[in-house]
Amino acid sequence: MREEEHSDSLRREARSPWSTHNDKAAVTVSPSKTAVHGTVRLAGSKSLTNRALIIAALAEGESRIDGLLRSDDSYWCIDCLTSLGVRVDVVGDSARVAGCGGRWPNRTGRLYVGAAGTAARFLPGALAAAGSGVWTMAGSKRMSERPIAPLLDALTKLGAGIAYAQDEGSLPFTLEAGGLQGGAVVLPGAESSQFISGLLLAAPYAKEALEIRIDGDVVQRDYVVMTLGLMEEFGVKPQPAEDGRSITVRPAKYEARSIRLESDVSTCCYFWALAALTGGRVRIEGIDAASTRQPDIELLNVLERMGCTVDRGAGHVEVFGPKRLKGGFEVSMGSWSDQTLTMAAMAVFADGPVTMKDAAHIRHHECDRIAAVCSELRKFGIRADEHEDGLTVYPGRPLPSVPLDSHDDHRMAMALSLIGARVDGVRIADPGCVSKTCPDFFERMSALGLQVDYE
Repeated sequence: MREEEHSDSLRREARSPWSTHNDKAAVTVSPSKTAVHGTVRLAGSKSLTNRALIIAALAEGESRIDGLLRSDDSYWCIDCLTSLGVRVDVVGDSARVAGCGGRWPNRTGRLYVGAAGTAARFLPGALAAAGSGVWTMAGSKRMSERPIAPLLDALTKLGAGIAYAQDEGSLPFTLEAGGLQGGAVVLPGAESSQFISGLLLAAPYAKEALEIRIDGDVVQRDYVVMTLGLMEEFGVKPQPAEDGRSITVRPAKYEARSIRLESDVSTCCYFWALAALTGGRVRIEGIDAASTRQPDIELLNVLERMGCTVDRGAGHVEVFGPKRLKGGFEVSMGSWSDQTLTMAAMAVFADGPVTMKDAAHIRHHECDRIAAVCSELRKFGIRADEHEDGLTVYPGRPLPSVPLDSHDDHRMAMALSLIGARVDGVRIADPGCVSKTCPDFFERMSALGLQVDYE
């Protein structure tokens, strides 16, 4: 098999029927003829979507989830739930989920999570909590390389039986459920907050109270807070310790709810960045900056630091770009690391270098994002210094018509496209990878005035 054919096959294994543009080799993005001005409303948060789907599936009764994000990650999560025998009816951006009360109707089967990290980290605990059952879980090649061992080790200590098909601590594996015993278990905080969230989601169905003790600082702690908040919305009240080092969950059952998910802030950030880069204006409706649980909202504070004006309204956020984008600072990305690549793209056009730090964990996402973005920026002739936990980007004049590699990573593709707001002919391979979180991303860019062409 030729190298490009092999690469295509690896991409296809992570894509779902909800994917778009898989038949396109590349997309070319060039600047709008005028500053970007527009109003956008986006689908629900990816992080909230998969949490809500799994909680609703575990609940008693039928739940309704509005504002559902239709993406590759949510497709694979729904596909797993239906394989487990849960009825999930999706119409538009709404889903009705018939909860199973913590007992999966199908006690055996094969589950495929694609490249969905949330599904891969959230489902094992929910499976293990069931009274009985044996399931095999597999994912894409990249998902099989991403860390999951700390969660699986914790589940083993709590009573699950896990047999690995290939590498220990990784997908694929077979999980035999016998219920979670409860008691105390330790999880690391520095590698991924999803390990903690994955065990929290299942904890109400343990046989006894379950105490999750956290070793070290939690990377992206806000996502754990998001999990706790959603658990409470469905009627379960976890008890975090005052020092934040442990969380106790007593036996309970989720209760069906009707909820509306707020727009995905992580995706909103690319459109706010467009306003910043073009001196334009982008208003996004469906977001309340004062109440959102999504940590990427921190970008708004940094945009103000870079010279933007931000209007944080009731149910909307509007960003007005400056005449000159300010740089010359360093910023911690620890709690909102998904926007490291967005910051890197904007830093190219700032008036001084920008250093992004505290993001070492993004080396283990869809690709090694630190190494990948430095490599792609250098293709433009831009200086990008790679650090162990981040990078420094120096402003410059990017070369036009540069072909770039998305590294099969939705955030790489979306961030690199921002450079096309200022530079002619930014060509990005494999535009279909954005289906992981925002299948119509490039159509939205075009609607805001950017020139978007497919090959």
